[in-house]
Amino acid sequence: MTGEQTNRAAPDNRLAAATSDYLRLHADNPVDWREWGEAAFAEARERGVPVFASVGYATCHWCHAMARESFADAEIGELLRGGFVAVKVDREERADVDAALMSAASAFTRSLGWPLSVFLTPDGLPFYAGTYFPPVGRQGMPGFRDVLTAIGKAWREQPDAVAGTAGQVQAALRSATTGSGGDAPDAAAIRAALASVAAQEDAEHGGFGEGQKFPQAPLILALATTDGDGVDGGGEGSRASPRALAGRLLDAAAGDDAAVDAGDYSRLRGRDGGFFRYATQRDWSVPHFERMLIDNAQLLHAATLLGRERVAAGLVGFLDEVLRLPGGVFAAAEDAESLVDGRRVEGGWHLPEHAGAQRERPPLDRLVVTSANGLAIEALAVRALRDGDARALRLATDAAEHLLAQHADDPAALVHASLEGVPSAAAATAADAGCLASGLLALTAATGEARWAIAARAILEAAPDPQRTSSQGPALQLGPASDGDAPSGQAALAGALQQLYALTGDATHLERANRLLDASLALRNPFAGAATLRVAALLAEPPRTVVIVGEPPPGLERELRREPGALLATPAQAAALAEAGFALLEGKGAPGAYRCEGFVCELPQRF
Repeated sequence: MTGEQTNRAAPDNRLAAATSDYLRLHADNPVDWREWGEAAFAEARERGVPVFASVGYATCHWCHAMARESFADAEIGELLRGGFVAVKVDREERADVDAALMSAASAFTRSLGWPLSVFLTPDGLPFYAGTYFPPVGRQGMPGFRDVLTAIGKAWREQPDAVAGTAGQVQAALRSATTGSGGDAPDAAAIRAALASVAAQEDAEHGGFGEGQKFPQAPLILALATTDGDGVDGGGEGSRASPRALAGRLLDAAAGDDAAVDAGDYSRLRGRDGGFFRYATQRDWSVPHFERMLIDNAQLLHAATLLGRERVAAGLVGFLDEVLRLPGGVFAAAEDAESLVDGRRVEGGWHLPEHAGAQRERPPLDRLVVTSANGLAIEALAVRALRDGDARALRLATDAAEHLLAQHADDPAALVHASLEGVPSAAAATAADAGCLASGLLALTAATGEARWAIAARAILEAAPDPQRTSSQGPALQLGPASDGDAPSGQAALAGALQQLYALTGDATHLERANRLLDASLALRNPFAGAATLRVAALLAEPPRTVVIVGEPPPGLERELRREPGALLATPAQAAALAEAGFALLEGKGAPGAYRCEGFVCELPQRF
């Protein structure tokens, strides 16, 4: 670890042609930005300097702030060029790197988020981390110039201490990943874990916490499915039941319909139906105006299950009118900032005080991420099945067509993300395979078309199991698998395999799902494992399904569509699915409703 300061006066920024809107935003910084990969770490080894990795995404307000204040600063650019190899990472494009660096950062700070700032050895071992750094210190935050100077000095003068810290972080991560494991939890243990979060509910304002309020989309969705899939209009069951809690959480985030229509942003739902990322105050006021596909897709799924018709319809409209890109797929997010009279203002498009100004819609992060689009396809297909929403079905179908043609043409070479039709070099993740397959299986349930289920099966059979280290660069140790704001790779893949098992009866899919899913962390901390608990609940009991063949009487159709595991098919479609190996449909060619539990079916309800 010599790390002599070198004179690198001319920036050698290589981000202009990146397949990421976020990376392109930094193409003009006076920083020698590199993309994550072995070449960057090889350069660090050759120069004997540490790597500085900055992780963010294109619609992140504080990422923009750090870019304007710190990364555009000439003095900071010179410090980074001379003493570090600087690497920019788009968390949407490189979810594996983000997860690994976030795990490592937890050893240094409890205030995790983006931008994420991590310093690593040339061998990829993190030894210091933080989040947003202003250029000079303020309000207790260290200045980025001071941080860079101190890190550079420690690297040169205290190499043993730096190596020791890096080793301790890796040892802690290895220890954390060797969880208790054990047998899969039963349904009662899962329900108890989810119900336990009610003790932390804010009784006055709803939601969780005394500061920032997040909608907790994965948790709402897990709670909404815990008591079964019947519609909950708000009064079903006791206040302590998981579904009742799910309804309260969604209602707290969504706010009052009249207030939303009037443009009162006292909650997270905008007038166009989309939900903002979080609220900055305990009473849900002052939203952080960025809007993410993963949040809105999962909230649509939950709103549909909970019978929140106005919320669900608004979310379908938001996906269609705001996030939908040419080709039918969805952008990763809408920016928190927009131009108002030529300057970037957070919430400028939405806030009524800017109504008379010259303003532009917030830009989109146009990255098309397979896993996020899979979540949207599933939510839209569930909406189409349960509520007969033709618009949702069209959106789900268009997005699925695009992804199968552009991202999954070869199931064994799944594409993680693309920008303007150009695939990213980032490797596909288990979450990509699992979320896309779940979306396609939901489309089969909504339409009866075998092609979607056939494609899902091919993707799942080709998908490798989740890896505990990141790829394409140094091997980074990951911490315990957690779900965060979207399903982890293990949860997504296991959930899709459970759905495939319910259609095929092939026990190898069930065995693989059970092998993948370790719910030990999720049972201890449901907030970090809500999606895992949702899947574990499905694995704990035999699958329940109702195959609806033909056209039920109008009064019965709505009821049947909302039963657990509903699947619509014509007699011809049922025969095609059975012929394709989906055993659930065998012998179900005559019109009627076939209710089954664990592949044991009642006599059909004829119509």
